[in-house]
Amino acid sequence: MNLSVKGQHVDVGDALRAHIEEKLETIKSKYFNRVTDASVTFSKQASYLFRANVVFHVGHDVHVQATAENSDAYAAFDEAVDRVSKQLRRYKTRLRDHHERLEKTPDTSYLQARDYILQTDGVDIDDDDAELTAQLNKPLQKSPTGDDHVIVAETATVIPSLSVSEAVMRMDLAHQDFLLFKNPKTDNLNAVYRRPDGNIGWIEPDAAGKLGAARNAA
Repeated sequence: MNLSVKGQHVDVGDALRAHIEEKLETIKSKYFNRVTDASVTFSKQASYLFRANVVFHVGHDVHVQATAENSDAYAAFDEAVDRVSKQLRRYKTRLRDHHERLEKTPDTSYLQARDYILQTDGVDIDDDDAELTAQLNKPLQKSPTGDDHVIVAETATVIPSLSVSEAVMRMDLAHQDFLLFKNPKTDNLNAVYRRPDGNIGWIEPDAAGKLGAARNAA
């Protein structure tokens, strides 16, 4: 497993790095041995709390992510990695089945796409994320839609071919609120999203190709 440990305005010493390596290797061997690489980023918040962000890349383009804050850097990391561990334990069987399916039938039907961040009147730039800050500091582009918005960041992405349950799993593991995917049963674009009431919504086009009402996926 390739491991990256970074500190943004935080000095990550040898003792903390060794603690991180030991914890992540334990999780990898216990729950899911397909982890290809992991990254841990520490930052210091205005409230003098340490924020630890842990990301596991599991097999074929599946990300498991969690963040925690604490006045102690070790405790912040332990809380974040415990959340990752719970997610891996919850989805262990489904992840195994998901990867076995992809190994038997590799996904070649994904769609290439562009991911844009559009400027709004109240854009907040989190200076803890150096990569995003660099993207946002690039020269502004005109929106391809021709409206008043301008593009402050643009990246290449893919829209994967997934079942609804796989899409919900990926969204949950990556700690996202929305996921766009291609439904192999209908060959149409679908979306799942996290509702304010805690349930998961699912949007799919109807049989005539028009956008249907949202369903509950979970």
